[in-house]
This record gives sequence, C-alpha cells and structure tokens, in this order.
Amino acid sequence: MTHPNPHGAIPTPNHLVWHRRERYGFVHFTQNTFTDKEWGFGDEDPAGFNPTALDCGQWVEAAKAGGLTALILTAKHHDGFCLWPTATTPHNISRSPFRGGKGDLVRELAEACRAGGIDFGLYCSPWDRNHAEYGRSGYVETYHAQWKELLTNYGPLCELWFDGANGGDGYYGGAREKRSIDAQVYYHFEELWAECRRLQPGALLFSDGGPGLRWCGNESGFSGFTSWCKVNPAGAFPGKVDDHSRLPLGEADGTVWRPVEVDVSIRPGWFFHPHERPRTGEELFNIWLSSVGQNAGMLLNLAPDRRGLIPSEDLVSLNRFKHLVDAFTAVDLARGKPVEATSTAFGSPAHAVDGNPETYWAAGETSAVLTIDFGTEERLAGIRLEEAIQFGQRVEAFSVEMRMWNTWTEVFRGTTIGAQRIVKFNQARGRQVRVKILGAQAPAVLRGVRVYGG
Repeated sequence: MTHPNPHGAIPTPNHLVWHRRERYGFVHFTQNTFTDKEWGFGDEDPAGFNPTALDCGQWVEAAKAGGLTALILTAKHHDGFCLWPTATTPHNISRSPFRGGKGDLVRELAEACRAGGIDFGLYCSPWDRNHAEYGRSGYVETYHAQWKELLTNYGPLCELWFDGANGGDGYYGGAREKRSIDAQVYYHFEELWAECRRLQPGALLFSDGGPGLRWCGNESGFSGFTSWCKVNPAGAFPGKVDDHSRLPLGEADGTVWRPVEVDVSIRPGWFFHPHERPRTGEELFNIWLSSVGQNAGMLLNLAPDRRGLIPSEDLVSLNRFKHLVDAFTAVDLARGKPVEATSTAFGSPAHAVDGNPETYWAAGETSAVLTIDFGTEERLAGIRLEEAIQFGQRVEAFSVEMRMWNTWTEVFRGTTIGAQRIVKFNQARGRQVRVKILGAQAPAVLRGVRVYGG
C-alpha cells in the first residue's frame, strides 16, 4: 500500500510513544514537604527529611488509580537537596535519617514504577540554592555530573525535565546572596542534552522551549484552543521564550515537532501543605478535556505528605477522575458503522472508525467531509478526532455536525486537531455525525473518529 507524503515537521519515534501516553504524573517531594515551603532556600538541614511510612508502591498505585501512565520525580528541586546518594554534594539523602542514611528515593520509585508497569522519568533543577559554586563554572560541572548519575544508574527513563527557574536569592554555601546567570549559555545545555540523548536514547527532553517537548505557558491545566505540535525553535530555551504566546499555540509554519505538555498540580501547590485540599475528580476531568482534549500531554502532579504517602483525599479525586474518563469514553458509537467520504486518496473511510491505530483515511482534497451513520438516533456525549500524525499535522479548521430530525446542525467548530481533539457535547442526540475538514495545509489524514455515546 502506498502512503501519503509527510507534510512539514513530523514526530520522532519517541514522540509517537509520548503522544500515546496522554496523561501521566509528576511527584514533588523533598525538604519542602517538611518545611511547608514551595521553594526551599537551600539552608535546610538534611536531618529534617524523614518520612515515617514512605511507600513508592503506593505512589504508583495512586497514579494508576488516576489512569496515569508514568511518574516523573523531582530528584532535586531548587533547594539543591538530592533524593539519591550522590557523590556530587553532601546536601543529599544520605545525610538524612531516612532508611538510616542508606536511602535512595530515586531507586525506590524507579523500581516501583517498573514493578507497577508504568514508565519513569526525572527532574533535576538547574538552579541550586545550596551549592557554594552556583553561578560559577564549578557548579556547571557538578550539575552535569548529577545528571550523569541519574542517567546511568536508574534504568530506562521516559522523560527528562529541565525547569526554567534560574538564579536569585540563595544560601549558596553560606554566602546568603543573590546570584544571576545567563540561562541560555551558563548551563551548557547543548552539551548536556547530547549526553542525555546518548545515555537515554528513549527519553524526551522537556523545557520551556524544548528540545523535545515545550511548556504550555501556564500551570492552570490548559493548552491552546489552537494547538500546533510544530514550532520554530529560535528564541526558545529553558527559562525564556521570546514570545510567550507561542507556547500554548505553537506555530502553523513551525519547522520542528515539539508538542505541548500541560503541567498542573492536583493541589494548589506543587508540594504537600496540610492546609490545602486537592482538586475534585470533576475538576481533573475538565483539565483532561482542556489539555489532552486539545492536543497536549497532561502532566498531573501528586504531592506525597510527610508520611511519604499520597493522602487519602487525593486518592478519592484520582479514582473519580479515572472513572469519569472511562465512563465518557466507554461506548464508541462510530466503531464499525457505515461511513462515507467526499474524497479519498489513501486508505478507506472505514479505517477512520475501525479502532485500529495503524490504519487511516486520507482525503483527496484539503476540504472534505466524513459522514458516519449510526442507523438509529443515539444520545451523543462527545467526539474524539485523531490525525495520523506520522504524516504531519495538517488540519487548520473543522466542524462537527449532527443530523437530528432530518436537519443538520453544527455542534462544534474548531481549528487544529493534531494527535487528538476531544469535544464534550451537551445533551445531544442524532442519527448521523459528519466531520467537515474546512481547511488544511495538505489533505487531511485521519486515523480515528470516535463518537462517544452517553
């Protein structure tokens, strides 16, 4: 079988794996959990890190209860305290009472993720408010060495996270002063990223501007209504993007594939604070619609408490969240139903509704219509559209119509689709649905159209 020619930037094999991951988890846990801070100053005593009942297996089960497919651990936050027994600094877990000074939290979570069948990733903050050499060349060597330990000692990693917070007030070995750096050049990121790719070829690299994944530009849980996986790479690096509006939207003429990740916490803060309460399952479901549903990945932060466990009220929210997603997506009314297209260049219109991610329908023109007939009037809860992104992201405008009482009614009009676009309907009923591709950079290639019953 011949295939469409790729259009513009296309995803790497690692990107295709990431797109299938859809929703996954962050874990923020360090000295801040015990000091009730969000950003530690760097002068915290390692003796303060002493969770009484830590169980990484419970973290993994909590993640799975929410349908999360991976966990990314903050192995070192801005306070510089390392959750593994590093040789690069004394400010690490081996100086704490945890596990009698023999603990390695990075290893415990890596092993728990493997045992639980989910992927594992790591965050290591560039900023270090503890290290005496921060702001000087000596710290850069330390930072690279920390990453090398993480890249080589804990098995395969799915994602490596580079925070954009850089420089400011800190302890800095007792100097207690403000230090500023030029984030674009100070950390020698290009050298570090080359080492990351060499040692962890299956991992994607995240920062504000990539190079593998880009930030959504907010921590509230949504990506752009228009969301291109493509961007132009100039002017974007960890800690700075020259045009902030580029982050959620991407760029229609982008030359590299750099999809958007939405990072959001289940609680108001990133770390556990006793006075805060988690978002409800309903709130998480709405975030899923506005992130995964708008062509992004959803990175949901979990915050273990001072025992080292995910709190029970957070578990309630996670379970409810998964239930709502599962219930919404349970019935695909379009699967195997009769379908017609106004034009076809490759594949078959039936491939759009066969549930097989390896098949697709490719239109013959940049404007096209796909019509699905359910055979009887059905209650319609929503729709999921997917482009076959291995051939590039193409669709610029589309609409969804329903046939009710022999009349076609438009129920949604959107712009981009990308890996997935998920739309929730409000008390809709219809016998037929048609998807209109109103505009595209090249003829649309859809691998999936699912119409959810409800």
